[in-house]
Amino acid sequence: MSAIWICGVDEAGRGPLVGSVVAGAVILDPDQPIMGLKDSKKLSPARRENLYAEIILKAKAWGIGEASAQEIDQINILQATMLAMQRAVEDLVKKFGQWPHKALIDGNRCPKLPIASEAIVKGDAKEPAISAASILAKVTRDHQMQSLHALYPHYGFAQHMGYPTEAHFAALKQYGACNEHRRTFSPVRAVLEGSGK
Repeated sequence: MSAIWICGVDEAGRGPLVGSVVAGAVILDPDQPIMGLKDSKKLSPARRENLYAEIILKAKAWGIGEASAQEIDQINILQATMLAMQRAVEDLVKKFGQWPHKALIDGNRCPKLPIASEAIVKGDAKEPAISAASILAKVTRDHQMQSLHALYPHYGFAQHMGYPTEAHFAALKQYGACNEHRRTFSPVRAVLEGSGK
């Protein structure tokens, strides 16, 4: 009897004011269990990094997808999140060589996929494959934000990862928006329109 492959899918970066929304997709290998998988937000950065490396090494297959800040502005954050998830599963399929039988999606809705899919609210705390996808997405996005920090150090991206903190608001007011800011998000739009000065 052939194995049934289940793919977990989750995203990181819906709330920030800058950068891409990133999604991960993971098929875990039952012969290579990974201990300590949980919602990425409940793990320390060091633990996330360690688990990220272990997932890449041990998972049966994994994929990453993203939608850029420009795409977020064009189609809105919800649709961009669905697009990033779709791209993550497609990336996994390229690596795996076949479609999984089913996708388990964190949240309350599913992206368009040619396979069965199920939305699970707080799935990153319930399904190990979704937890693994959450970790891949979070670590990938954090690395992107660290790269953006090197380009735009005055915004402090390495500290707040693009989230709407007081320090981020202050930098936006002082320096305006950079090319990677999501211009349709109200705090960024306020600065661009002059009301955030």
